[in-house]
Amino acid sequence: MELGLDGKIVLVTGGSKGIGLACARAFAAEGARVAICARGRDGIDAALAELPGAIGVAADLTDAQAAAAMLREVESQVGPIDVLVNSAGAARRSPPDELTPEFYRAAMDAKFFAYINVIDPLVKLMAERKSGVIINVIGAGGKIASVVHLAGGAANAALMLVTAGLGTAYAGQGVRVVGISPGLTETGRVAEGMLSDARLAGITPEEARARAIGRIPLGRMAAPEEIADTAVFLASARASYITGITLTMDGASSPVIL
Repeated sequence: MELGLDGKIVLVTGGSKGIGLACARAFAAEGARVAICARGRDGIDAALAELPGAIGVAADLTDAQAAAAMLREVESQVGPIDVLVNSAGAARRSPPDELTPEFYRAAMDAKFFAYINVIDPLVKLMAERKSGVIINVIGAGGKIASVVHLAGGAANAALMLVTAGLGTAYAGQGVRVVGISPGLTETGRVAEGMLSDARLAGITPEEARARAIGRIPLGRMAAPEEIADTAVFLASARASYITGITLTMDGASSPVIL
């Protein structure tokens, strides 16, 4: 399928690993000019080794000024950003009796504000240019509460609301805002989360993984590339009438009417 992304400028936050890196690869394969952002320069350099022609900018996106500076640097190097894929940041998991107000606040910084600090300035630029797509990789924990992911789930739920609201607010100005909500995906981040699940249940991480997969009707976790394929489609003109929604990709783990 011709997606018309050749030459588009795509920024992927959290683009040095996991779903973000898979998205960067997928857009590059479509001929897009890719920029990635992550906290660590070493991770960026490792990712750029497999992304010929891409650029990378290191920034702590929980800092609004650093996020704005990162956007300016990307646009000064490659031009106006056509597509933003947010995949940076993740809240730590914790058993509920270890939660504190500070833990909730850290979760909002790590996930919600790491996205908002990039979305807010860029969606306004896109609106001025009358064109742009923002794709937020959010997480199923924003819809289905998990006792070991309450703080992060709250941040995800907030991002789902923002996705719907901004999709509505900017639709008339040529900007689409869409969410992808993956369930369990084969990433290092999910593997780390299994440790909290195992600790809470008093079982081994291997047993926790087997239990988790056993609850997925498709019988496996998603591959990062499957999430990336969806992001590429949603960014393309083939999805030009899709905005203000969050698409769940959880292998039918939560069979609910949307």
